Amino acid sequence: MKAIVYDGLRGVNLKDVPDPKLEKADDIIIKVTSTSICGSDLHLVNGRVPHTPRGFILGHETMGIVEEIGSDVRNLKKGDRVVVPFPVACGHCHFCNHGQFSQCDNANEEKDTGGYLGYSDSYGGYDGGQAEYLRVPYANVGPVVVPEELEDEEVLFLTDVLPTSLWGVEHGGVKPGDTVVILGCGPIGLLTIRWAARKGAKRIIAVDKVGYRLAHAQKYGGVEVVNFEEHEEPGRYLWEITKGGADVVIDCVGMDGDMNPLEKLGTALRLQGGARSAIEIATQAVRKAGTIMMVGVYGGRQNLFPLGNLFERNITLKMGQCPAQAYIKPILELIQKGDFDARDIITHKLSLDKGEHAYNIFEEKEDNCIKVILKP
Repeated sequence: MKAIVYDGLRGVNLKDVPDPKLEKADDIIIKVTSTSICGSDLHLVNGRVPHTPRGFILGHETMGIVEEIGSDVRNLKKGDRVVVPFPVACGHCHFCNHGQFSQCDNANEEKDTGGYLGYSDSYGGYDGGQAEYLRVPYANVGPVVVPEELEDEEVLFLTDVLPTSLWGVEHGGVKPGDTVVILGCGPIGLLTIRWAARKGAKRIIAVDKVGYRLAHAQKYGGVEVVNFEEHEEPGRYLWEITKGGADVVIDCVGMDGDMNPLEKLGTALRLQGGARSAIEIATQAVRKAGTIMMVGVYGGRQNLFPLGNLFERNITLKMGQCPAQAYIKPILELIQKGDFDARDIITHKLSLDKGEHAYNIFEEKEDNCIKVILKP
């Protein structure tokens, strides 16, 4: 089959790779109908996630048609159309039993973290879904059948973007009347704006430096936008215009923020885990006794982390990978009712063989790219 693979630092290529096979009795194989590129895929491509071998298949936002099922698969049949959440989860360990699917004890035996599709050997070594076919482990727990009347584009984001953005808002504790600052207006940030509004946030301020992304955020009624490049101290500016800081700051950027020269060198030498810029802005922009919620992915250590300032101001810091399995069905119900539609963030639909070009425009923010869907 053909698949998009990591081909060394900043290398992405479409290559012929072996077809996946059933490995365990609760596996399935799906024929991929749609997949997409996530900002965290860029972490692998840019060498910020260790133990990503050449030839590793990328992608963790995937849906398709069930082609083969293992003998122990109980809830699916050949021909079912399914979305596949990005965390790999067994469904019966302590963490799965408590709804923390992204921290499954059995998904990553090499490391005390969860396992994720298409996210390097560090996180289980599971092949990704930017391919013609995908093996899905623990199929009794992860994949969810979606109605035939819904288009792929309506449900594909159930795999990651929709659950992660909603979880960020809920886990961050956004409540009616809150002032919320959202850092980053990529796919996660844009959907986080919408969930925060649904939760009753009184004031939402979206922060980015990319003009077309800020313009998209402004399409959501009542959202204020701030271009952080226009302010010498953007965090301080946010603190001032909110008269003492936001109740909740949601970091949808992670380690992909702007890096200074020292951070670039430290990251290259694996002494630093990417940018610290979003953390710095969040620390300055949050009110005393407020909450910073980090859904943007970080890796490795962060030098000069502002721990003392967070401590002295009683800031609650929350973070992590979304337990997507817990959110798919509730959000799917909203989609079926016509109560939530995320298709506005889709800017490009391309064939799988245009994968290298897709990664290019996504990373370089060319052609007003926000979200790319790939069709095998």
